[in-house]
Amino acid sequence: MKLLEEFKAFAMRGNVIDLAVAVIIGGAFGKIVSSLVDTVIMPTIGILLGGINFTGWAFVVGDSTIAYGKFIQAIVDFTIISFVIFMTLRTLSRFEKKKEAELKQDEPSEEVLLLREIRDSLRK
Repeated sequence: MKLLEEFKAFAMRGNVIDLAVAVIIGGAFGKIVSSLVDTVIMPTIGILLGGINFTGWAFVVGDSTIAYGKFIQAIVDFTIISFVIFMTLRTLSRFEKKKEAELKQDEPSEEVLLLREIRDSLRK
């Protein structure tokens, strides 16, 4: 019974729930990006390159088909998702740095703290 209680405590911690939500949202975001790449970006690239359809690119060896065009699309998907995640984290990092800078401005400088300490010592 103790094992079940420990698992329940683990599963209900905020980090695990946040991770689960992030995985679900990430999966949905991945589908959106895949749709964007499949229906907008790759056809546009194909038109710019003279009407090339990447999804049809494949090698046929015997009974096997190696569809490397789909692999190219997966690379484009990955690149877009990685770039969006990078830009999101970069923006969040800037907000955090700005918030930290604002908090530091609210705090008195070391000189002011030292002068206050001297003042308080002299009052005693």
